[in-house]
Amino acid sequence: MSPSGIHHLGVAVADLDEAVDSYRRMFGAELEERLTVPEGDLEVAMLRIGGDRIELLHSLDPETPVGRFLERRGPGMHHVAFEVDDVGAELDRLAAVGAELIDVEPRAGAFGHDIGFVHPGSAGGVLTELVARG
Repeated sequence: MSPSGIHHLGVAVADLDEAVDSYRRMFGAELEERLTVPEGDLEVAMLRIGGDRIELLHSLDPETPVGRFLERRGPGMHHVAFEVDDVGAELDRLAAVGAELIDVEPRAGAFGHDIGFVHPGSAGGVLTELVARG
């Protein structure tokens, strides 16, 4: 078992409304869904560009992971998300080959998908998310 492809690219933004508008104007992006994730203090917008997705992330609290990312690095590329059939099985497979995991069990993510994160130190400095297909 391994990823079947890229599910989305995550981009941290300082202003979600402005970012959604910019992606619409510049790239013809269509808003697929937008929501607030209370447990993560995030506002999230999933955009569709052709057959691909960009997830825009705006922190509502500077002490969250995305808030700290924005404080340290400013707006920009936050993570790459791979689509998998079974997040738990993929986390187990990655742990068995020595990957450092942020999540050892799947958890609920935005838009109703099971997710799990792999530490950037195990993926060439890139925060990696696993997203259940669907």
